[in-house]
Amino acid sequence: MANADPLGRRERKKAATRKTIVDAATELFLARGFDDVSVREIADKADVSPTTVFAHFPQKEALLFGDEATQHERLVSAIRDRPAGTSISTALRDHYRAELAEMASRPNGARVLKLMESTPSLMNHASRMWLRHEDALADAVAQELGRAEPSDEVRVYVRFALQIPLLASDSADPDGMLSTGFRVLDQGWDAYATQAAPPPR
Repeated sequence: MANADPLGRRERKKAATRKTIVDAATELFLARGFDDVSVREIADKADVSPTTVFAHFPQKEALLFGDEATQHERLVSAIRDRPAGTSISTALRDHYRAELAEMASRPNGARVLKLMESTPSLMNHASRMWLRHEDALADAVAQELGRAEPSDEVRVYVRFALQIPLLASDSADPDGMLSTGFRVLDQGWDAYATQAAPPPR
């Protein structure tokens, strides 16, 4: 028990430092744009060294995306801990919906989303970050289906499922895009194409 408190203080200090850095970075990014702000300027505003910034965030883009490890665990948990009778697609859709709503509810959340959407390097980072979850998510889906390892079908499903929130974050109707994405993924393209095709002449 004697060692618990120092460890707790250390983690709280790390969390506080991360928050200070993120708050400083967000303020500067919103004022001047992502590309026109340097890591050194962020460090100066947060009263830390650039080395400390990089110790918490491996690259500048990561400053706007939170803790990747936490996002990874939440994503896998959305499938693993979903309510009984809930499909995998419904669980992922609801998880994405909650994540987008949480982002939008933050102070300046709408402005941060707009900044992300208008900055190619941030959108590229978001895409790469999501795809780093692919193997773990494929394993989680395979386990839910009683498979020892992901099949090709599982990998295709997961790859496209991870793209849906990226489309939603760049849509005027994020919720509608989430629903559309999973509907097409679940029902297949043929169902849509058959319905949408013009009648034969």
